[in-house]
Order: sequence, then structure tokens, then C-alpha cells
Amino acid sequence: MPDAIVAHAETDEGHVLPVIDVTHPLFALADDPESLAVSAEAYRDSEQRGARIPAFVTRLMLRLAARRSLLIRALVHPHAGYLDGLSTYILKLGAHNLPSPFNSDIDRRLAATPQVVAMRLRLQQTARLIAEGLEPHLDAAPGAPLHLLNIGGGPAIDSLNALILLKQARPEAPARPITVHVLDLDTAGPRFGAAALEALRTADGPLAGMDVTFSHDTYDWNAAAALDGFVRQAAADGAILAASSEGALFEYGSDDAIVANLKALHAGGTGVKLAVGSVTRADRFRRRTIMTGGFNLVPRGIDGFAPLAKQGGFDIARIEAAPISDQVLLRPR
Repeated sequence: MPDAIVAHAETDEGHVLPVIDVTHPLFALADDPESLAVSAEAYRDSEQRGARIPAFVTRLMLRLAARRSLLIRALVHPHAGYLDGLSTYILKLGAHNLPSPFNSDIDRRLAATPQVVAMRLRLQQTARLIAEGLEPHLDAAPGAPLHLLNIGGGPAIDSLNALILLKQARPEAPARPITVHVLDLDTAGPRFGAAALEALRTADGPLAGMDVTFSHDTYDWNAAAALDGFVRQAAADGAILAASSEGALFEYGSDDAIVANLKALHAGGTGVKLAVGSVTRADRFRRRTIMTGGFNLVPRGIDGFAPLAKQGGFDIARIEAAPISDQVLLRPR
């Protein structure tokens, strides 16, 4: 069987990027227990080496490297304390899949670091949790519309990969109208996501023949009232709803924002069937990285996140661990 073709899509700036498909050999990562243990050890070793370098020296080195790397420039000068959706997406392509102008030697070294590999694992695990969590609900309601709500999702590549995984596992289950709703203040990331979906739906693409629509709504997770109304209406119309937030709400949002959004998704027990997201780990390595970096991540760990999930009406049903975050599958209480 010939190797699957990699789809490509174009950004607003005219950069043509590969579309990540976690089932494709170019993007798939081993995440069995042994492989995860190796990744975790590589991450710890990298962080321990970094801890020996004074913070001001690290910052100086990064500023110098940023002159030759668009990706490092985004890391050194994050927008509003977080890495924008498209820069995050490009990092997740992997060192050997970076296109010009993001494929200098320094870019490839950055993309090969254990920290960035952990971001790729985060995406893969999130997509799998969405797909596997949805299977029984899709089987129970053949043909019912499916809405994937992606909070702070940028290109929503986790949602798109969940659909790829679903189609591979159960080809008949996704045979229904599907809408990917990106709820985000960003605009460039969702526009790329829409282009990526169209590339995946071409005749030889992994989502060929599927009835999938991509929708972007400007959304501030600090104002969750609009989400509550949408969830209740979609559920009342008989749709199956699932939410995700990979590298977004559960990592950057305040406690109040997380609880408010989960309550809106819960909608008094009539809302989403599941919610999936990444939770920043709280170990000393992660805390040190956050303290020396420019990102507004909140290292809650599972122990700090679980009470928030409960307040929002959800239980943690499953956890997938990666070096920088734990990915959680939430079910309504």
C-alpha cells in the first residue's frame, strides 16, 4: 500500500504548511508506556541542564537566536503571554516536517527538543481522548449531528484529528453532519484550520466524503454566558456535543473562567457528552520553566484542576500523561 499523501494548506501570509495527521507516519509518535517514560526522562534531563544556566544568559541566547528564527522570535515575544495558535501549530509539525521559512538549523533543533515533542504528544493524546470518548455516543445515535466545540483552539487541529481517528476506527460512526466550532479571539489560526479541513476532505484525504463544516466565533473565555446559550440550543436540537481545549483554557485560564466555561458546557446536565483538555503539570521542572519564561501558564496539576472540574459539573474519567501536561477526559456528573 503506498504511503498516504500529506495534505497542505496555506496561511494568511502565504506560507504553505503540512496538515498534521497523527495517524500518518510523518507525524505519529509512539506513546506506549515505555516510550512515554523515555520522553519524560529526556524532558527532565533537558530541564536539569537548562537549570544550570543563569536565567539572564538563557534570555540573551534566545534573543540572539530570535534574529535567525521566526519560531524563537514568537517564543521570546509571546502575544499577551501566550504562544499564538499558528506558531504553536508549526512547532507541532516536527523537526523533519518544517517548511520554509521555518526550517533553519536552529528551527529544527528547537522542534526536536523534548519540550516541543511533548506538545506533539499533547495534541495526539487530546485527539485520541476526544475520538474514543465519542464512540459510544455516536453508536447510540446514528445520524445525529455532531458539534465539536474547540475553546481557544486556533486551527482546531485536535478536533480535526479526532475526526480522522474516528473515521479510521469506525467508518460509519462519523456519517452525519459535523460542525467544528472554534471559539477563539484569534482569527489567523481558525482561517488556517478551515483551509486545513478542506485539504483533508479532498478525494484522497483522510476526511474525504465527510460532511464537515468549520465555523469560527470570536469568543472570550472570561465571558462564558454566550457559550451556555449555544450549548443548550444545540443539545435541544438533538445534536451530540463534545468540547476540547488543547493548550488553552485549562492551562491559561483563571479558576473562575474554567469553572464558568465548564458550567456552560454542562448546561445543567443537558450539555456536552464530554470535555477534553490539557492541564499544565505542577512539578518543579514545569514550574521553573514557567517562572523563567514569558507565558502566563498556570501549573495546577491534576490535584489543582480536579476541584475546578467538580465545581463545573464534571468528573475526570481518564488521564493521559505527557512531560509538560496531563490530558484529561471529563464526563458530566
